[in-house]
Amino acid sequence: MTATDEISVLVVDDEPPNIESLRRIFEREGFAVLSATSGQKALDICRQNEIHVVVSDLMMPGMNGIELVKALKTVVPDAEVVLMTAFGTVEKAVEAMRAGAYDFVEKPLKRMQMVKTVRKAAERHQLIVENKDLRQQLSQLSDRSIVGSAASLRSALEIATQAAPSSANVLILGESGTGKELLARFIHERSGRGRFVGVNLSALPETIVESELFGHEKGAFTGAVARRDGRIAEAEGGTLFLDEIGELSAAVQVKLLRVLQEGEYQPVGGRTKKADFRLIAATNRDLHAAVDSGEFREDLYYRLNVIAITSPPLRARREDIPLLTEHFVEMYCAKNAKAPLAVERDAIQQLVAYDWPGNVRELQNVIERAVVLNKSGVIKLADLPDPVAHAEPQVDAFAFPVGTPLNEVERRVIHGTLQHTSGDKQLAAQLLGISARTIYRKLGAERGDESP
Repeated sequence: MTATDEISVLVVDDEPPNIESLRRIFEREGFAVLSATSGQKALDICRQNEIHVVVSDLMMPGMNGIELVKALKTVVPDAEVVLMTAFGTVEKAVEAMRAGAYDFVEKPLKRMQMVKTVRKAAERHQLIVENKDLRQQLSQLSDRSIVGSAASLRSALEIATQAAPSSANVLILGESGTGKELLARFIHERSGRGRFVGVNLSALPETIVESELFGHEKGAFTGAVARRDGRIAEAEGGTLFLDEIGELSAAVQVKLLRVLQEGEYQPVGGRTKKADFRLIAATNRDLHAAVDSGEFREDLYYRLNVIAITSPPLRARREDIPLLTEHFVEMYCAKNAKAPLAVERDAIQQLVAYDWPGNVRELQNVIERAVVLNKSGVIKLADLPDPVAHAEPQVDAFAFPVGTPLNEVERRVIHGTLQHTSGDKQLAAQLLGISARTIYRKLGAERGDESP
């Protein structure tokens, strides 16, 4: 604990003069001191107050010191206990430590030794609490882990890892529910940059998007009663993640383009400011088609599309479904304080067979429901929703007669993979281990677009 943190000490002794003596010692050191004349009263005080260290006499009527240690480890397991006795023996010291005591001191007490022991006990208490908080934070973040080892996912993560240390803009493509924000955070965490600021543009009314991104000055518009920084200012030195970038209006597209070109922006009603952030954008739309139709600016598209990564749909990484299932089962058992659940093989097979139009997010919801409603201790086929439970097995394979020309094999593999990825050429290229340009070239050759 730091010097400014107040240490709270509970003194337990059946003799009031001993309590008063210790109270004076501890209060002189700036400790907050409470007292109890019995083990039972000590437990009551600990239930109602935050106690860092309990200093207790060993020999007391009713509940003795070692019995109190055992009870405290149930009521307030993080509190440290220091036992005092005039009859110190090695056997008693060993028994006290086994019961969970932090230390064991003999009477007559020495003031400096007592203070030092309590400070060290308080520091240990603080360390345990901080470690517990850290584990809890990590547990809360566990549902944001990227889980899987499929080739399509590995390919996306490899590109993301290479792109992370750079300042290049990244465009993440993929269907809803594939974990585009997870991929953005993956890149940010390996970038060495400061804060991650995420904005879901599809969730914002069009009328406030400009103010939300660029900020505004007091009185800039009706309702602007105070100056407000936008998300670009919040992301200074860090990463700005714009989800559903395809929903951006034409007017805001122009302003965002200026930021990316000039490194500066203008809050609504304010003066020009410099901007320093790394942009990661994501969309489930075909931005190339949106450019062709005039819905999205071509110059902005190329500014965003410096490095493109496709977050693969779950149907393109079926081999990851058992691993994801195990991950979500473990996560939701912990969150709902349930004993670990097994998953029957039939249920796993159906989870793999289903096409998952909602992708990983849909799988997560299905598993959460199965865990919460489970009574048997095993997730069975009957615990899955009807569309999943009755899904037809999927076979992702190509078969060719012996002697099929190689160019025909290549053509059918490309078309089959594109069908598998719902026409997503970037993802198809990742799956096939070739460049998207190669796919465009091959398709162009079929149509006769490629010059000889």
